[in-house]
Amino acid sequence: MRKINKTILVALLIISATACRNYVEDVPLQGVRTLTNTSDYRLLINKDVEPLYTWPILSGNDVYFSDTTFQVAYNSSNAYYVPMYTWKNVFFDSETSDQNWDTPYAKIYIFNTVVDGVMSSKKGSDSEKSKIMSEALVHRAFSYWALVNMYAKQYDASTASTDLGVPMLLKPDMQASLARATVKTVYDQIIFDLKLAIPNLPPLPEYNLYPSKAAAYALLARTYLFTRNFTAAQNYADSALAIQSTLVNYSSYINGSVITYPRSIKNPEIILSKTQIGGFSVLQINPEIIDLLGTQDLRYQLFTRDGSQFWPTFKGRGFYGEQLYTTYTDYNNVGLTVPEMYLIKAECLARDNHPVEAVSLVNKIRQNRLLPADYVDLSASTMEDALNIVIDERKREFFGRGFRWFDQRRLNKDAQFAQTVTRVFNKVTYTLTPNSNLYTYPIGQKYIIFNPEIVPNP
Repeated sequence: MRKINKTILVALLIISATACRNYVEDVPLQGVRTLTNTSDYRLLINKDVEPLYTWPILSGNDVYFSDTTFQVAYNSSNAYYVPMYTWKNVFFDSETSDQNWDTPYAKIYIFNTVVDGVMSSKKGSDSEKSKIMSEALVHRAFSYWALVNMYAKQYDASTASTDLGVPMLLKPDMQASLARATVKTVYDQIIFDLKLAIPNLPPLPEYNLYPSKAAAYALLARTYLFTRNFTAAQNYADSALAIQSTLVNYSSYINGSVITYPRSIKNPEIILSKTQIGGFSVLQINPEIIDLLGTQDLRYQLFTRDGSQFWPTFKGRGFYGEQLYTTYTDYNNVGLTVPEMYLIKAECLARDNHPVEAVSLVNKIRQNRLLPADYVDLSASTMEDALNIVIDERKREFFGRGFRWFDQRRLNKDAQFAQTVTRVFNKVTYTLTPNSNLYTYPIGQKYIIFNPEIVPNP
């Protein structure tokens, strides 16, 4: 994974199975070098802050392993991932760690250490200290956004104040209570952290790995979208786009070498880079997504390949994510982007019964995703039609990144989009009904055993 600075400031302490606090497997401690100067905190927060999640990529219905021969081979070589794909109510046994739980909490420990100590560090200006603290707040908010959207119920204003969220740790304290905060409490903290960070961040960062005002606005837009506060979501999407609004024209790269496509760190569409935790050898894309794209869509041509080019091979098309980032070490981007902000604004406009304005934003994206000879404007005259167009464009733009799983969760609140999803894997049929408890990931058994105050999900 990419790192701006390879200086190691922290050692990983493996907590033994008898530890009284085992909420993450690897907890960073400042054991290699004491955090004294402001520059120490800068190096700490620059270290490997991108990994965010993996399991939602498998769970969403944009990924669909329909080839029966492939299913057998995949079950043999990648059985570790089958529970997420088939929406099991238990992912791991009591001996196995969940990296999608461990990684965000390990990062949160780092961010809490920075928030707690950087303002009293030495040899740094107040402005630099405030900037570093604000970056940590944005990273912490993003980590909690991922956790609460995997391991807690989808935000519902009528129940969020009682629905169990995730443990809310705001200090680098290994003895802190791990009782689960409510969903509302977690979202309130995310919003509080982001708003607190904004004044001390630059409009744009030196690298898109660093949080900026644009990133904080963008994450607020996404957060408010997921709470169904569409007015606030649109306002913050506008604020992000006022700073960063460049779209990459894919027609510039369709006939060129893969190396010409901008790497993540240089991609002007990426507002804040976050990556999946580890990579997949293959992701078969749901044929419905392929049909929705159509063969003329440059996203089809750039980012999918025939199943014969993967291992295990399969019939159909697979996600060719490495071409999106040009190297195998640049994992799939799951962070904040300019297209997402356009689509958030478009969705909010559609829901506010402005179909023409909503679809014009979708067309703005599509003009950069098709060759001029293949491009045709989309149009809508009703709120329902416009909203369908926006959601379809989200499917085209974000397949293979886990966004679809999060969209399925939140769109279950709309009768227009709530649907029962079925999968057949190794001759067994799995069914996911709207608002099912299976939309909430199980918290690992090992964490509950060692920390009984962590109430399990239903």
